Amino acid sequence: MTALQLDAIVAALAEKRAIPYLGPGMLALTVENTVPATAVALAEQLAARTTLPFKIRKNLTAAAQYIENFKHRKTLVTLMNEAFVHQPEPAPLHRHLAGLHLPLIVDAWYDGAMAKALAGQEGWGMLQGVSRAEHRDQWVKYYLPDGTPCDAAQMEQWRTVLYQPIGSVSPAGNYIVSDSDYVEVLTEIDIQSPIPALVQELRKGKGFLFLGCRFDSQLTRSYARQIMKRSSDGPHWAVLPGELAKNEERFLQEQNITRLDMDLNAFFDAVTEIMPVAA
Repeated sequence: MTALQLDAIVAALAEKRAIPYLGPGMLALTVENTVPATAVALAEQLAARTTLPFKIRKNLTAAAQYIENFKHRKTLVTLMNEAFVHQPEPAPLHRHLAGLHLPLIVDAWYDGAMAKALAGQEGWGMLQGVSRAEHRDQWVKYYLPDGTPCDAAQMEQWRTVLYQPIGSVSPAGNYIVSDSDYVEVLTEIDIQSPIPALVQELRKGKGFLFLGCRFDSQLTRSYARQIMKRSSDGPHWAVLPGELAKNEERFLQEQNITRLDMDLNAFFDAVTEIMPVAA
């Protein structure tokens, strides 16, 4: 990472021109995390709690679909709730982002740590993707900070929108996780139907900052691509340490995302050295 890249990220955050996009890798920063931090780990946890065919025990969407088909959707939701019942405390990076009062934060995992980091503040709320198997005519549900459902009109007053496109354990156990869940969304996502109008408006002219995300699966690339759609042409950034898969390299190039080869702890230290932690 060059000093110029860091300065650009800090300036974009300070000027609210950057949208943090959080993946399960953020859990590596939390203390005593006990929830699954990868799709494979979550699939294995589901397999440990119910009988699954051997060949799908590491395939999250297929495992979830099998449970939904043969044991009912309610069983799948119960197992997901159990997997994330011990919600981790937010890491300092979660809390720092919360203190910046950004208009939009995207949280693309089920753990709920970012919502915890925002708790206690005023003027924010959650938009969560929901399964069409449970909510036939809805793509998203809206929640106030205390978990009370609300309507789209109320979210216009929010200072910060926490968008959880694949759902979250909190407050209501909404999950986009099975093959059929993703088929429903991806069938429509190219024309943006599943993405709330407010999110589409807030992303205009903004760059994305990917933290704790990998792009080595088609699903993660598809979601990121469509949520970024019609934002700005860049700059966008991704904190991605270590060796990249070829698909990741192609995706970063295609989407004009600058890669920072460093871990999240080092990134947090570098950012907060010049952008003090918000009170």
